[in-house]
This record gives sequence, structure tokens and C-alpha cells, in this order.
Amino acid sequence: MADREIRRALARLALALAKALRTRRTPRARLRNLSGRRIIADGLEHGFWIDFYHNAMTISWPAFFAVIAGIFVALNLAFAGLYALGEAPIANARFGNFYDLFFFSVETSSTVGYGDMHPQTLYAHSIATVEGLVAVVLIALMTGLTFARFSRPRARLIFARNPVVAEHNGVPTLIFRLANARNAFISEATAKLWMLSGTETREGRRFVGFKSLRLVKNENPVLALSWTLFHPIDAQSPLFGWPMDDLMASETNFIISIAGFDETSAQTVHARHTFASQDVRPGHEYVDIHSIDEAGIRHIDYAAIHDTRPIRRAAPSTALQSAAAPRLTLADGEDVAVPGLGTPEDSSR
Repeated sequence: MADREIRRALARLALALAKALRTRRTPRARLRNLSGRRIIADGLEHGFWIDFYHNAMTISWPAFFAVIAGIFVALNLAFAGLYALGEAPIANARFGNFYDLFFFSVETSSTVGYGDMHPQTLYAHSIATVEGLVAVVLIALMTGLTFARFSRPRARLIFARNPVVAEHNGVPTLIFRLANARNAFISEATAKLWMLSGTETREGRRFVGFKSLRLVKNENPVLALSWTLFHPIDAQSPLFGWPMDDLMASETNFIISIAGFDETSAQTVHARHTFASQDVRPGHEYVDIHSIDEAGIRHIDYAAIHDTRPIRRAAPSTALQSAAAPRLTLADGEDVAVPGLGTPEDSSR
């Protein structure tokens, strides 16, 4: 009786799966988070199996192992159902007991084979052969995905949350800071800075495009501790002449990409971070994270990498307060003179 009910349930399940595969689903809107920006994607088919490799590489480790466990259980349930369609297919399996067939399938797919249950009909041997082939392929696939996730090269870089705008060598400069959080060297590191903003053509068409922003020094022979990147806001900069309050009210984004050779893993690593224009802090400077103790040992405080402070105004008698001194316009409209950063030009230590 139980055997008959199981067969009927499996038949209904097979019909439901066939119907689902024949039915074309209408793509639904999907909320995507791109570097902190929420975008709704319409008309895009999505699903775990449509882009299986990408999803398997990007989901969290608990979700990854949960999917593997789900596939393993579903596979053995399916083959147990196939065994149940036969007439006494497995020796020493209790008649009508689905659990015995399920655990026999587990033993077969995992190549355990305790020996107390074994196929005793041609039908059972045929199903066991197919199950062994499927199990070998799936084990190889899951092993490869697990190794690919473990061995994927990643740069562990910490980017300061807020870029700052301050004077550097007498020029208003957009400044970013990052640090290598690993006890390893990244040799021949290169940095690129891009600005993502909307543009409008003469015909009135609006596009979102990238503009490359020049860095004073975009190469670092050995990135070991920290690295400060400088983009001078001069006549060649796309930011030149752009009021600070208009910039911070816009949907402009700044994208930093870092590439280099990790000497520990002997692989090229990449890192990328996106900043919104609202993250920029004009008239600020970074708090120094480097210090030297009495014994002459250098310290770096990674906990303070995000810290900034307003730049103190210079005294009226200094040159920075003269009419010729370059000035920055803050978001509230206040015009202030800003002193230099007082750090080494490459700021890579």
C-alpha cells in the first residue's frame, strides 16, 4: 500500500516538473545592489540555475553547503523512488520500506557500500549503474566548485569610507586612502580612478558614462601598508569649476580599481571600491595612522583608517589667508582657505 502511494506521488511530481519546464515564466523585477546603489532590473530572467557557476561562486558559504546538501538529498530521493518502481530490487531491503531504498541509494552514491543490501535484479543493477555515473559527475563538480571558491585570489584591502578634498602642493585635490590588511606584499600595484556621472548630448539624450581621473602617482612598487591616492582638481580635471555643493547633490560616483601581484599566492589580485559623491568630505584631511614609538618601531592603526578631521584655518598673517591663496567652497557655501596635508607626496609606507 505504501509502495503504491509512493509511486503515485513520484508520478505526480514528475508531471509537475515537466509542466514547470514547459511553462515560460514572465521575468519579474529584481532589486540589485551595485556598490551601494539600489537598482531595479526589469525584464531580466534570473534564477539560481540560469547562471549556476556565477551563483555558486558568489553565494555565502552556508548557502553553498546548503545547496550541496539539498542536491545530495534530492538525488537520493529520486533514485530511491526509481528503486521503488522495481519488484524486490534490493536484497535484504524490507518490502515497501522506502527508508531502506533511500539509505541504499545514499550508500551507492557515496560509494560506502556496507554490503548488507545490494541489487539483486537486472533493473536494480541498471539503476545503480546510472546512479554511480551521476554521483561521480556531481562529486567531481562539487569538488571543483569548492576548490575554486577556496583558491580564488582576493586582495584584502581596506578603503577609507570618505574621500577628502584638500590642498596638496597648492592645488585642491581629491584624496583617497587605502591599506593592505594582509601581512603580505603586493608588488607592482597599479591604481585607476574613474568618475561615473550622467552626461547630456546636444540632442538632449542623457547617458551615464565613465571619465578617467588622473592620479599623481598611480603605481606602487610594493604595497605593504597604506597608500594615499591624489587627483589634482586642475584645469585638466573633469571636476574643475564644479561647485562643491552641486557635486555632492549629484549622483556622481567615484570608482577605484587596484591590481597587483600577490607574492604569497603568486597570483594577480584585484580590488575595487565605489564612493558616492555624498561620501566626499571637503575641507577635511585624514588622521595620520602611522606612528613611531620610543623604540623606533613603526605602528599602523588600521582602526583609524576611516578617520578624518576638519583642516584648521591658517592664521591671518600666513600666505594661505592672502587673496592669492587657493580656496575651497564647502557644501554650505562657506569659502575657506585650506592648508596642505603635510604628508609625503607618495604617502605609501
